[in-house]
Amino acid sequence: MDTSDSILSLLPARLKEARRAQGLSLDAVAKLSGVSRSMVSQIERGESSPTVSTLWNLTRALQVDFAGLLEDQAGNRIEVLRAPDVPTIENHGAGCTIRILSPPEDAGQHEVYELLFVDGGVLDSAPHARGTQENLTVIEGVLTVTSGEASDRLSTGETARYAADVPHRVQAQGQARAFLVVKGG
Repeated sequence: MDTSDSILSLLPARLKEARRAQGLSLDAVAKLSGVSRSMVSQIERGESSPTVSTLWNLTRALQVDFAGLLEDQAGNRIEVLRAPDVPTIENHGAGCTIRILSPPEDAGQHEVYELLFVDGGVLDSAPHARGTQENLTVIEGVLTVTSGEASDRLSTGETARYAADVPHRVQAQGQARAFLVVKGG
């Protein structure tokens, strides 16, 4: 279902909730909004889609935010991606599986990954966009991080912050697991 269909399917319930929250009857909303009682009832039951003008009049009468009424209220739900459904990348290095934890729309801005390394696994990366930074936290094992000419060894619980707009590499000494946050420049 696309976003506009999703919003339209939620609209009747949101209008009804707003009316009840104000303690108003259908008749009262009709009088305050100038929208007929029968139309308000049909809209609340999902039997009629309001015009923008009608919706505007209803939101003003109900004293609710027009835009807020139409927004997908992500704060009122939990989106769960079960472990087998988390997208992974297997061919971006040798012996390193990358689990993509951030939503696709965050690509290039704020990305979160889980990195799973086999013994000696390597993740080689070409330079990202100018100003890109990476924060790597080792959850288990030992990793060596190289960014440009700089290199350092990290153990469990340690975090490295480094430039990712230069060639960079993460290599495991034994099996390892880490979280990687990439912040676009």
